[in-house]
Amino acid sequence: MGETTTVARVGVRRTYKLYIGGAFPRSESGRSYPVTSAAGDHLANAALASRKDVRDAVVAARKAFPGWSGRTAYNRGQILYRIAEMMEGRRDQFAAEVAAAEGVKAGRAQALVSAAVDRWVYYAGWADKIGQVLGGANPVSGPYFNVSDPEPTGVVGVLAPASSSLLGLVSVLAPVITSGNTAVLVAGERVPLPAVTLAEALATSDLPGGVANILTGRVAELAPPLAGHADVNALDLTGAGALAAELEELAAGTLKRVLRPGRDDWADADPGLSRIRPFLEIKTVWHPIGR
Repeated sequence: MGETTTVARVGVRRTYKLYIGGAFPRSESGRSYPVTSAAGDHLANAALASRKDVRDAVVAARKAFPGWSGRTAYNRGQILYRIAEMMEGRRDQFAAEVAAAEGVKAGRAQALVSAAVDRWVYYAGWADKIGQVLGGANPVSGPYFNVSDPEPTGVVGVLAPASSSLLGLVSVLAPVITSGNTAVLVAGERVPLPAVTLAEALATSDLPGGVANILTGRVAELAPPLAGHADVNALDLTGAGALAAELEELAAGTLKRVLRPGRDDWADADPGLSRIRPFLEIKTVWHPIGR
């Protein structure tokens, strides 16, 4: 038997891209920006998305909406659970990126990854229960059935929190798509790398392309065209920061539903319906009782 020789390899550098319509394009502008760790060390270059990328992501989300909202709630729950499985298989990669982005120790990073995986499982369990909790038969005086049923509002623009690179990201994305909405999410500008890794987990799950679209770049550049886009039905301003008032004004021009920034605490293991309910429309149907 001959001796095994070690051959020097050229490192395979990872390229961080956008996630639009189930694909991983670079920004149409060709731009990128440096991402540093909490300690100031250079980690990678991320794609610097443009206004055109926002429009492309909205088109992809709108195209995916009929199919996603038309699936059974049970099937959506199965797919969300599959996302949790995909994340669990990449636990070490997520933990390393969270530790670098947030400046936490390895044990804390692992705990944050566990909480993010559990958050997908939590919302997967809610998928087929939303209608039972928020809808139902209404008592009326007359020969009618009167039934209310929650329906997804459409395309939701989501600004992810800058302080929580993975758990906060999952906590704002998962409830939006659980109920059948599609999403265009702008990742935290300083901590975008876990968002791109999450996109890779989404792409290898059963989630249809276009249901969740993830952009990286400057929030001040991407948020205004998202807030003002006429084909976006709702807006989550969690990561808006000082831009919140301006974005809310832009959203009012097209009568969007708006979820204002709230508590920046993502550790609650039972967030309830607080992030599902704002992006639902209640449809009420009257039907005569046959005789």
